[in-house]
Amino acid sequence: MRWVPLIAIMATGGGARSMTAMYGHLLGLQKLNLLNCSTYITGLSGATWTMATLYSDPEWSSKNLEPAVFEARRHAVKDKMPALFPDQLCKCREELQQHSQEGYRVTLTDFWGKLIEYCLGDKKNECKLSEQRAALCRGQNPLPIYLTINVKDDVSNQDFREWFEFSPYEVGMQKYGAFIPTELFGSEFFMGRLMKRIPEPEMCHMLGLWSSIFSLNLLDAWNLSHTSEEFFYRWTREKLQDIEDEPLLPEIPRCDANPLETTVVIPGSWLSNAFREILTHRPFVSEFHNFLYGLQLHTDYLQDSQFSKWKDTVLDHLPNQLTQFTKHLYLLDTAFFVNSSYAPLLRPERRVDLIIHLNYSAGSQTKHLKHTCEYCTTQNIPFPSYSIEEDDNNLKECYLMENPQELDAPIVAFFPLISDTFQKYKAPGVERSPEELELGQLNIYGPKSPYATKELTYSESAFDKLVKLSEYNILNNKDKLLQALRLAVEKKKRMKSQCPS
Repeated sequence: MRWVPLIAIMATGGGARSMTAMYGHLLGLQKLNLLNCSTYITGLSGATWTMATLYSDPEWSSKNLEPAVFEARRHAVKDKMPALFPDQLCKCREELQQHSQEGYRVTLTDFWGKLIEYCLGDKKNECKLSEQRAALCRGQNPLPIYLTINVKDDVSNQDFREWFEFSPYEVGMQKYGAFIPTELFGSEFFMGRLMKRIPEPEMCHMLGLWSSIFSLNLLDAWNLSHTSEEFFYRWTREKLQDIEDEPLLPEIPRCDANPLETTVVIPGSWLSNAFREILTHRPFVSEFHNFLYGLQLHTDYLQDSQFSKWKDTVLDHLPNQLTQFTKHLYLLDTAFFVNSSYAPLLRPERRVDLIIHLNYSAGSQTKHLKHTCEYCTTQNIPFPSYSIEEDDNNLKECYLMENPQELDAPIVAFFPLISDTFQKYKAPGVERSPEELELGQLNIYGPKSPYATKELTYSESAFDKLVKLSEYNILNNKDKLLQALRLAVEKKKRMKSQCPS
């Protein structure tokens, strides 16, 4: 048992596209007997729709997934307009008023969550995230981890964001090593004490939060469309200037016990501040009581190895800008920063050996993987180096990435969402007849694609094709997945030989 690798499934966001394709990927992993070997499954945005639906059944991964896929298909193809009919809107309004009376700030994100609830089922879903423990009590399913980022309402995501993870057992931020029981999420805390208990939010509100498309600001929209904030950095952000080497100032003593970097903050002008507020304000961001409020986490924060590993923003050197000084958390869809849910799997105590990366991003299939590689290099987090040479128009169905020189780095099996050999083969090694060639043609990312992120309703044929494609891509790369497992076993053996204790 000591050589058995620890496997994690990592899914990205992409609305109904990610929800649909994830069913096919999981079906393929189940047929290869890899699903029941997995310890973790992480997701964000649309991938959480699949995860939350599956975990309503405590035995889901040990059952044939095809009935669950058929049920998802039934809801994917149904008309979504009745959710906007007056009687349904009145019912939704009453439920949101009740949510507000419980102590929550209701925004468009909550309405979006109610719409997702209608899209995924036939009736109101009163389940809570903590109730998913029933699907984990015997270790019968992988531990699900849902990911968002905590941001500041008046700051760019590039300047400040913190990973915020949810599981059926706890929610919190690995950067501070601070977590609370899941059933207390949303309650009021001060200095670590529970001041006012608020009922745990229902699953629909969590689904809205995890895929909060209404929480973006103008700067997020610009960044998503132009992938650059250089212009706004220059004109709206406060400037931090290192003054340690300033010849006109006396030498600043430093020691190992106090490695604080010395900087001077140059505030922006009133015009740049006003411009920044317009660009960064999020009128509909999901806002929750901050369970870190009042804690003195900044006392030795630069000496804390956990904090140092995850501090990655310009505000992390300013103690009064850290999260424990704000009364509320501002939680945002992770896709507005990077469309991947790697962060929880890279915590060293989780010791993940193999990560199966299921990609559902629109546009570039490799952009966010490359971003993750660069992020981990900067943060000194063990991770493979980016090694994909093909451009997005010539990608293969699966890539294996490893770093043999760094034993703590996981092996990554990367599955871009592409249609390659599926166009000619309906199953691994089984060619399509001339009459079946049309079934292998998918317009996944074209301008008239039925799988655009904005689409919530699919035709039956579009749903079936996407599920079949993602299942096929897993099954057709059985040998690569087995190779990844062998590499993971060899890595564990080498780690054991180097650390015999």
